Order: sequence, then structure tokens, then C-alpha cells
Amino acid sequence: MTAPRHIISAAAIVLNEDNKILLIKGPRRGWEMPGGQVEEGESLKDAARREVKEETGIDIEVLQFCGIYQNLASGICNTLWLARPIGGVCTTSSESLEVGYFPLEQALNMVTWHTFKARILHCLDKSSHPFFVTF
Repeated sequence: MTAPRHIISAAAIVLNEDNKILLIKGPRRGWEMPGGQVEEGESLKDAARREVKEETGIDIEVLQFCGIYQNLASGICNTLWLARPIGGVCTTSSESLEVGYFPLEQALNMVTWHTFKARILHCLDKSSHPFFVTF
């Protein structure tokens, strides 16, 4: 029997004081919320903070756990968090070709992966927290 292999990731919906959302344009998937894999020995919240900083240059305060999206086919569990910026400057990285804050309607038009759009909307609907979605 093969041991199961799962990936845990953490992503953040970061809203600034103007209620604009922080997005990155990645080299493979286009526009999306910042996030990535949780490292061994790292908490989920710390992973969200680290990934946002690495991909965007922005320091965040994690405000709330939103829920989990689980991709059964790939073994990925993506934890989602609401956050606000507390410092830093938008900066690109090897994982982000572009970084910026966008009004929600514009951001949703920029994000092309339907599951990423769904995650953003789900996180912004606080009445649905916590959620657990499998696909």
C-alpha cells in the first residue's frame, strides 16, 4: 500500500482600507490570491503570512479563518484566510509577475480560474464561514 501524499496550502484574501483586494499574476495560472504550500513545522496562519510576504512584499494581519477547499484528485487542501495589510510595498517575485490591489469587480474579471473566483467570493461571504468544499 502506498502512503497517501497530501499538500496543505494557505491563501489569503487581503483587503486594504479602500476595500480593494490584493492579487498576484502568477506565471502559470494568471491572476489569483497569494498563497502556497505550508512548510513542515509551520502553522497555517504563519504560512499565509509568509506566502503573502514572499509573493507580494506585503505584511499582513490574519483576521479570520474562512474555510477549506479540498481537491480530491490532486490531494490538495487549501486553507483560506481573510487578512488586512499592515506594512510593506507591492513587489514582484519569482512567483508573481505582477502584484496590485484591485476593486472586487475588476479583480473577479481578472481571475480566470473559476475555482479561484469561487474561493474569493466564499471568503467574502462571512455568513458561510467556516466552509468545507470538496471537488
